[in-house]
Amino acid sequence: MPAPLLVVDAPSLLYRAWFALPDSITDADGRPVNALLGATNAILRVVADRAPRAVVICSGAEAARYRIELYAGYHADRPPVPEGLAWQIAHSPVLFEALGWTLAATEELEADDLLHSFALTEVEAGGSALLMTGDRDMFQCAAPAVTVLYLKTGVRGFEEMGPAEVRKRYGVPPELVPDFIALRGDPSDGLPGARGIGEKTAADLLARHGSLEAALARPIGETPRVQGALRDQAGELRDFLAIATLQRVEVVRPADRATDLDAGANAAEQLGMLRLAARLRGAGDPSRL
Repeated sequence: MPAPLLVVDAPSLLYRAWFALPDSITDADGRPVNALLGATNAILRVVADRAPRAVVICSGAEAARYRIELYAGYHADRPPVPEGLAWQIAHSPVLFEALGWTLAATEELEADDLLHSFALTEVEAGGSALLMTGDRDMFQCAAPAVTVLYLKTGVRGFEEMGPAEVRKRYGVPPELVPDFIALRGDPSDGLPGARGIGEKTAADLLARHGSLEAALARPIGETPRVQGALRDQAGELRDFLAIATLQRVEVVRPADRATDLDAGANAAEQLGMLRLAARLRGAGDPSRL
């Protein structure tokens, strides 16, 4: 079987690494490099274990404009990016590109949308994809040839989420994850969901009706509370569904490209990350990291 394409949610990974590792991890000038180090190590671990044919690093808008226009509370409560993390995010492309990883960015949409797009493009070309993220919205991408590598707390390992694991976690198949999010809500994105409907009720509704739209169209047999939520919030729930559904954009399928540890070591050295540079030079081969 051909090697998979590894597609990485860079903002999610860097953000998690910032909070997982102490900012006492600094470069030669005393600037924190904990997020850069943690994110790079996590990606290199997957490279060593899975030998992907190429690595794509995705970034995008903090919140797509059309999603905010649908619901003003989307991402509204997220705190500003810490100064020390902002510097690392700005300099991460230098290190990631030197390592031989393809950079992909979008100003209109979010990194999640790019991961989704690369996965579809790869599968349509007969390949398979690994999606590395800390965002559960990505569970909608799980498929026979697409595995979501969901980062555990911090950057210490990940859960492999395929269709069976998504169904076990949420009680719905991957294609209904956006419907599930619309009903249950998503506090991390600022989506409140339907009033009085939690995970169990959301999964039960979708199991019986097959989709959010079907439940809205014919809520017969539901409790008065559920009927009321579906009736009174129908428009809002459709907006939540549109927000939760990942968008496809045109992307170019990357060519096979091995991770370049020597060039990565040079870039790490230029960024003042001397220990990482030494480790990369000493490995010689990603499988030895």
